[in-house]
Amino acid sequence: MTQPAALAVMIAAAVVLIGLMVWAWWRRTRRDAARLIGAGELPASATVLATFPVLYVATTKQDSPLERIAAPGLAFRSRAAVTVADAGVAIDLTGQDRIVLTPDRIIDVGQSTVAIDRVVEKGGLTRLTWKTDADTIVDSYLRPQDASARALADAIAGILPTSKTGTDA
Repeated sequence: MTQPAALAVMIAAAVVLIGLMVWAWWRRTRRDAARLIGAGELPASATVLATFPVLYVATTKQDSPLERIAAPGLAFRSRAAVTVADAGVAIDLTGQDRIVLTPDRIIDVGQSTVAIDRVVEKGGLTRLTWKTDADTIVDSYLRPQDASARALADAIAGILPTSKTGTDA
């Protein structure tokens, strides 16, 4: 095979692979087109307990840390701020509406090491398991920037009716 022919084959293969990736992402966004939760605000009477700057990593199906959900507002990694208040947890993703999870929506909070394409030190991610508007259970992964994942998990666990925390690998 000549050099130009080999180059043409490699370019064609790259175009096909990129096309397949675009097609797969398009299908995923169609599958996950519904918002998981509506925008919200903490009540004015809520007492803020802590605020954490974080890197939002992903939201996945429960116990499936490699199955990204591409729902509007939650499809991509982003810088965010997590506000823990007595009335719930507010997540402010850059450029998105505020998400508020009331304590009755939060199923579990713990630490994790792996989510999608992010592998960190043992327990370096905070895993927040919560119930969507459609009563589906999902996991959101957060990487605290100025505090430990344990500190964020403990702050959230402190507002839950019964403290539920866990650690997975």
